[in-house]
Amino acid sequence: MIVAAALPLVAEHGAAVTTGQIARAAGIGEGTIFRVFTDKDELLDACTAEAMNPDHVLRELASIPLDDPLAARLIQAAEALHAHLERMGTVIGALHASGHRRERTSADRPAPGSRQASMKATRDAVTELIEPDRAVLRLEPEKIAAVFLGMLSIRSGLASHEAEASPDELVDILLHGTLAASGSPA
Repeated sequence: MIVAAALPLVAEHGAAVTTGQIARAAGIGEGTIFRVFTDKDELLDACTAEAMNPDHVLRELASIPLDDPLAARLIQAAEALHAHLERMGTVIGALHASGHRRERTSADRPAPGSRQASMKATRDAVTELIEPDRAVLRLEPEKIAAVFLGMLSIRSGLASHEAEASPDELVDILLHGTLAASGSPA
C-alpha cells in the first residue's frame, strides 16, 4: 500500500519526495512508513523494485484473448510492454535525476538471474500470444517473440518521439516488413 501510493510521487519528484507526502497519499501517519521501512532509501529501493516488477505486465499479456487476430494480439502486447518500460524508465529516471545514487552492497542486489528470469517470463508470455498462428509463420514463435521484444526495447530507447514507430506500425513491420510491395527490389 505504501509503495503503491509512493510510486506516482517518486515518478514526479524523484528522491525529493517527502515521507510526509507519501504518508498523505497512502492515508497513513508518517510514522507508519518507518515501521515498515528502516529509512527513506529502503522505501525508494522498494519503489524501484516495484516499478521493475514484471508481474503486472505479465498479467496484462495473459489477459489478451488468443482468438484475436495475431496483429491485434501483438499491438495489445506492444502497448502493455511499452507502458511497463515507460513506468520503469520514469521512476528510475526521476530517482537518478534527483541524485538518488545509493551505494549498493551485495545484500541489496537482486538475486542472480532475476533479471533473466523476468526477461524469460516476458518472452514466454509473448511466445504464447504468437503460438496459435505457428502454422502460418515462417519463423518459430520463440524467435518472433525475441525480435518483437528487441524492437520494443529499441523503440523505448529512442530519444526522438517523432521517429518512433507506433505499436500498429511496429507490428506491421514485424509481420510484413518495410518494403512497399512484395515485388519491390530489396
